[in-house]
Amino acid sequence: MLPNRFPDAGEAPEYNTIDATLWYFEAVRSLLQYTADYPFVRAHLYPVLADIIEWHVRGTRYGIKMDEDALIASSDPNIQLTWMDAKIDNWVVTPRNGKAVEIQALWYNALRTMEDIAAKIGIPADAQKYSTLAALAQRSFNELFWNEEASCLCDVVDQRSECKPDRAMRPNQILAVSLTHSMLSKGRAKAVVDAVERDLFTPYGLRSLSPADSRYRGHYKGDSVARDSSYHQGPVWAWLLGPFIDAYFKVNDNGKKVQDQVREWLHIFSGHLTEAGLGHVSEIFDGDSPHHPRGCFAQAWSVAEILRAVVANGVARKPRKAKKAVAVV
Repeated sequence: MLPNRFPDAGEAPEYNTIDATLWYFEAVRSLLQYTADYPFVRAHLYPVLADIIEWHVRGTRYGIKMDEDALIASSDPNIQLTWMDAKIDNWVVTPRNGKAVEIQALWYNALRTMEDIAAKIGIPADAQKYSTLAALAQRSFNELFWNEEASCLCDVVDQRSECKPDRAMRPNQILAVSLTHSMLSKGRAKAVVDAVERDLFTPYGLRSLSPADSRYRGHYKGDSVARDSSYHQGPVWAWLLGPFIDAYFKVNDNGKKVQDQVREWLHIFSGHLTEAGLGHVSEIFDGDSPHHPRGCFAQAWSVAEILRAVVANGVARKPRKAKKAVAVV
């Protein structure tokens, strides 16, 4: 596993994350997309990646383990393992124990990435192994997570308890569309994007919970307990705009109309760059309009995901030659 936090003063790293390690596979996939440096990956990264897969199959910290259906589950209800990780004393504010939707999306993306790498570097047995696991995970995912009534995905499925699937309308499902390797058919992918756009989209990012949910908190304010308890219950997270843009392009024709729509959404950040932190994007925004910026005023993944998405999808506007100082999205 990869740690999600390095405390100060040389203390032991913290590993309470189920997704950080799986994001590493996407980082390697992206590296290969831009460099095609398979010799480097084979020499320095592939053995580590293969070992990570094997540990997830066997089981690792906090009950993180591949189930018989080839999906990844966690079994420690006292640890906040997904990115929705707010915790107040012993209270896990957003419990997502079991099989979380974005974890399955990242796991499948990792398996298909390993299949591709193994095939390219001449290890066909590994490629077949990862392909078999990915196919089973895809079938299991579509059977367990599809919410026919709402035409979108469940947020969490926990087959090890009597709990019903968590059908809360949250943005985590967008990763099942946005990642390079998706388990969804084109029809289901389009339905997911439409549902997320309808219930969660704002120009600053995606709400962490639908306003129609009784637990929704439209404003992030108050003391630390009030803020932490609402952290993932409605506030808009700017980093999610990156995956949403990827998914939006995937399910729509990448023509001028779509590009103009995305540019129109992004134009609002031109004003925000001087609103909270000069030249930066805030961590979160209020779920309710006018979406005041909240949290830290300069958040790395807010900035990085927006930049990555606009460059990857070709919607960055080039600066005019006469004005060399700024390049506005």
